[in-house]
Amino acid sequence: MRATRSSRNKLPKVLCLLALIVSIISTGAPASGKTNARETALRKIRTIVILFEENRSFDNLYGLYPGANGVLRDAQGRPADMKAYRQLDRDGLTPLGHLPPIWNTPAAATGELGFIAKMPDGPFRIDAPEGTASSMKPDRITPDLVHRFYNNQMQINGGRNNMFAAWSDAGGLCMGYYDGSSMQMWKLARKYTLADNFFMGAFGGSFLNHIWLISARAPYFTDAPADMKSAVDSKGTALALAPDSPASALSGPAKYAADKPLTPDGYAVNTMQPSFQPSGIPPAQGGNQALADPAKNPLPPQDYRTIGDALSDKGISWVWYSGAWNEALRDRKIIYQPGTSNFQAHHQPFNYFRRFDPTTPAGAEQRKLHLKDYADLQEAIRKGTLPAVVFYKPEGKLNQHPGNCDVISADRHVAGLVRELQKSPQWKHMAIIVTYDENGGLWDHVAPPSGDRWGPGMRIPAIIISPFARKHFVDHTYYDTTSILKFITKRFGLEPLAGVREKAGDLVNAFDFAKEKK
Repeated sequence: MRATRSSRNKLPKVLCLLALIVSIISTGAPASGKTNARETALRKIRTIVILFEENRSFDNLYGLYPGANGVLRDAQGRPADMKAYRQLDRDGLTPLGHLPPIWNTPAAATGELGFIAKMPDGPFRIDAPEGTASSMKPDRITPDLVHRFYNNQMQINGGRNNMFAAWSDAGGLCMGYYDGSSMQMWKLARKYTLADNFFMGAFGGSFLNHIWLISARAPYFTDAPADMKSAVDSKGTALALAPDSPASALSGPAKYAADKPLTPDGYAVNTMQPSFQPSGIPPAQGGNQALADPAKNPLPPQDYRTIGDALSDKGISWVWYSGAWNEALRDRKIIYQPGTSNFQAHHQPFNYFRRFDPTTPAGAEQRKLHLKDYADLQEAIRKGTLPAVVFYKPEGKLNQHPGNCDVISADRHVAGLVRELQKSPQWKHMAIIVTYDENGGLWDHVAPPSGDRWGPGMRIPAIIISPFARKHFVDHTYYDTTSILKFITKRFGLEPLAGVREKAGDLVNAFDFAKEKK
């Protein structure tokens, strides 16, 4: 049938409307020259490198950073209201008056850190000038602090952040911060971009936040034993206390009815071990040496979608590099062993997924392609053969985790790696994101934004380093760990992961593609 003049005139309009609808569906907004220009500019980045350190809040390391929303002055340079930082006792009403001692390490409570129990209620500088009553240099290792899913929410106390000392097993240590200006990473932040409104993806500790980094969701334990589930209050955000739990934080550490790895409905939120080696659970006697003993209840292999799946589906190369990975596969004695490389099995999130089952030919091949050692990373940097997306996790003795590593050693390690990356043939088209898995039980004065059941948790440092990064810039945009997934997804045109938070930024504000200076 021959088209009339009227129908021919309407056809281009219909096609234009269809094109607009397709654009809105695929991008979430009408197509625009500005959007297209930004996405075109983003393609200048060909290699994204995520360096994932351990257990520091923003205030703990960068609370004194000029121009940032810090512990003493806000982003506008206004003096902070120190009274607002006072901590409450476990009744949620009574000011502590002074900080509690370190309960989990008695030697620290009476030794070099004994001064903490005499400190006024509030934040204090750990590395105060010599000669003052309180001083511990940043090259010394402090004790670890509790950092678990429900405990973190109890400390946050609805965004008031005023019950950290009450629910910490390390007492007042949680309120300490450093003058980070001597750190090499501080100097890199001054040259490039520091994000001062970046939050950990999930409440709690390293295990959940590593898995959140690659998937934006919590793992699940089907048919889990009842004794692996936590006992919580009616709101589902706080642990039930044991009958003999001290009423005051000044009297002793809190005791809980059941602070376990799982939520009551079976989600794994506190540290569990992978079913695949290297794992903190050894193989069964006489069993497959590539597996953890199933009788010890490792987390069953997970099957849901990760950023690795999204990248592979699009044909984009990627690798998770780990310090001491090869060593841990050869020698179990370095797993969770101070005085060695101290390999941390729960810092290897892809090793929890069935795709990397070492007992199957397909799984063994996937491990060979995507799970590699730090030595492999160094070789790829030198040769200019890094994959499009790089994740790097330092070994335990170099990851800045309290109890395992001091501030300075880890700072030197990561800054040295950044310098190696800057010498790489791929540097001209690279973006490096240096951030942390979680706050490690350390206080921060900024309330986390409202999110969902899982988080976000506390504020953590994040530094964006790139020839395209804004120079001498403090980025106040709201980001969390899922912003890294957003950035990778946007750059490579991937199918988004379902758990990525809509309100979190995508890191693009940290870049200025019009000024590509070294």
